[in-house]
Amino acid sequence: MSDFIQFEIIEGVGIIRLNRPEKYNSFIREMALELQSKLEFCNTNDSIRAVYLTGNGKAFCAGQDLAEAIDPDGPELSKIVSEHYNPIIKLIREIKLPVVCGVNGVAAGAGANIALACDLTIASNESSFIQAFSKIGLIPDSGGTFFLPRIVGLQKATALMMLGDKVSATEAEQMGMIFKVVPSQDLDEIGLKTANRLAKMPTYALALTKQALNASLNNNLDQQLELEDQFQTMAGQSHDYQEGVNSFLEKRNPVFLGK
Repeated sequence: MSDFIQFEIIEGVGIIRLNRPEKYNSFIREMALELQSKLEFCNTNDSIRAVYLTGNGKAFCAGQDLAEAIDPDGPELSKIVSEHYNPIIKLIREIKLPVVCGVNGVAAGAGANIALACDLTIASNESSFIQAFSKIGLIPDSGGTFFLPRIVGLQKATALMMLGDKVSATEAEQMGMIFKVVPSQDLDEIGLKTANRLAKMPTYALALTKQALNASLNNNLDQQLELEDQFQTMAGQSHDYQEGVNSFLEKRNPVFLGK
């Protein structure tokens, strides 16, 4: 494995850091496949109960490394989308863990859309988001055309994608694109604290919540109500539900196991 992804586990949080700072953490094939591997590992390791994704250096992720994209010996554009980015987005949405993203600098192209696919996105006040695809004659990928209009509305998403304007972290928070903006020097502390807080919660119920939110993007009301009924029954049969009720009645802090 390369050093393009740094990974460690601290207090139940799988910490993933994009690590091509000299290239603004732009993706090449090896880096994309390694990120997929780390996300898959987090999903299957019982000691990990939340994920924190961020970048090293001045940028979160500048998207695709264009030098690889135009290299005649490199992967074709269709493979870059289908084999690099699509699996990353699916893993982030399907992983049975909350994924917190700490955007430490510019998030452009696929980098912006990876950030938007995460469950909670916290951004440094010095960061920005750019749907940069139109500037080089491409369309938004990595789930951008799915998530962004659902987050900010069709008109705003269309403008951001067609015009390719830079959006500051403050503007992104104001339009509901991200969860919150924090001072740059506090990003890692707040991002990790948020992930750690989630890791100590009833993560089985959080996983069901995430699945329900995913389904809500396509379900009608009747379908969603039926799904909530099904998932609530499953949650009610969990250890964490019993622990939550018992701790409430016994006036003590709960100890959740994610089961």
